[in-house]
Amino acid sequence: MNERWITPSSDADEKQESQFETWISGENVPFVSVEAKEAYKARATLIKDSIQLTKAPRRIPICPSAGFFPIQYAGVSMYDAMYDYDVLTQAWITYCKDFTPDAYNAPTTIVPGRVLDILDFKLCRWPGHGVSKQLEYQYVEKAYMQAEEYQDLIDDPTGFFMNVYLPRIFGSLKSLDKIPLLPPVNEIVCVPPALIPFGTEDVQTAFNHLAIAGEETMRWLTAVRRLNGTIMGKGYPAFSGGFTKAPFDVIGDTLRGTKEVLMDMYRHPDELIEACERITPFMIKSGVASCKAAGHIMPFIPLHKGADGFMSDEQFRTFYWPTLRKVIIGLVNEGLVPQLFAEGGYNQRLEVICDVPKGKVVWWFDLTDMSRAKETVGRVACIAGNVPLSLLCTGSPGDVKAYCKNLVEVAGRDGGFIFSTGAGMQGSKAENVRTMIDFSMDYGIYKSGDQ
Repeated sequence: MNERWITPSSDADEKQESQFETWISGENVPFVSVEAKEAYKARATLIKDSIQLTKAPRRIPICPSAGFFPIQYAGVSMYDAMYDYDVLTQAWITYCKDFTPDAYNAPTTIVPGRVLDILDFKLCRWPGHGVSKQLEYQYVEKAYMQAEEYQDLIDDPTGFFMNVYLPRIFGSLKSLDKIPLLPPVNEIVCVPPALIPFGTEDVQTAFNHLAIAGEETMRWLTAVRRLNGTIMGKGYPAFSGGFTKAPFDVIGDTLRGTKEVLMDMYRHPDELIEACERITPFMIKSGVASCKAAGHIMPFIPLHKGADGFMSDEQFRTFYWPTLRKVIIGLVNEGLVPQLFAEGGYNQRLEVICDVPKGKVVWWFDLTDMSRAKETVGRVACIAGNVPLSLLCTGSPGDVKAYCKNLVEVAGRDGGFIFSTGAGMQGSKAENVRTMIDFSMDYGIYKSGDQ
């Protein structure tokens, strides 16, 4: 394994400062005024100071995870948001205008429904296609990769995804399983055999579906980019701007599935570990490329299978953490700040996950004890979270204030904290969301002697 993914590089600090300077400057952002530009820089600087564990920030940055709340707040259906990009973007503009968080989450998880239609997507059910138009999309859990195919994935991840996985999750791309192995195309006599499948009608049809889906994706992307320019132009940075995953989650989420990957730790441990190692460089490159495309410094990394209860501590140290840490180091060495969203509870993992470069990572917690997180992970990394979704959905504004007050006092002392929710805010009461943001914005101001 590449040594660059074992230890932080000597120029990681310099690279991060350069990345932060570019991000905070708001280069190419269409600011509506000088005041908006200054507000953007001030908010982005608050986030930077928290990440780098600066002990003299002005206040705690307030960056809740919107989830699908803006759609609910706008009074439109999930179907409308996925199929009408004007509806989608207007919902986000309204949310940011009415609630004014320090940073917003672009609606990149609200994927274009027409693209899923064109490709006959099998991995999920979505509004109007298996679930009500009012509901969110739902994952269809199954093993899309068989245990005996581990070696195929290890030998050639790109070939496996192109020839095996994509034909299984996209009905319109089934004929991609006929695409030949490309490494053997290294002599003139190898060219004609490799081209034969591309001359067939079914393979050409599959590529035509990809072209049509790509055109629709570009329409969606144009709308989202226009939205980003509008919101950032008014002074609000995006909280993250890239995406990648833990290698174990790549295998466990949508290749093997939860049940199968957990059994693989017993039945196929060596193959599972090797597959995670093989996927690691792709996850690093994915995080780097997506941040570059977004002009951002923080790739969002949702952690699905590492929570307390999914596996033992020994299994976490053996199967989950080693390659996740390599992804973290690989991203840090590129000057990026991995934003690790620890879904569920990580109370049993806190000591292990402290092994990250100081001031280079955001650990965003869901159900983890924030007092313990502050005393462990908080010594080396910025922590974020963890207002419960259940509180925002069922509590009163008074309950929200009480929770936020305690959270700020426990996790916010001495800096190194970004105030956020433990999950996307779908289902939340609007008055609770407003209370959470407004109260924490006021209460999170650092005063002399707080540091």
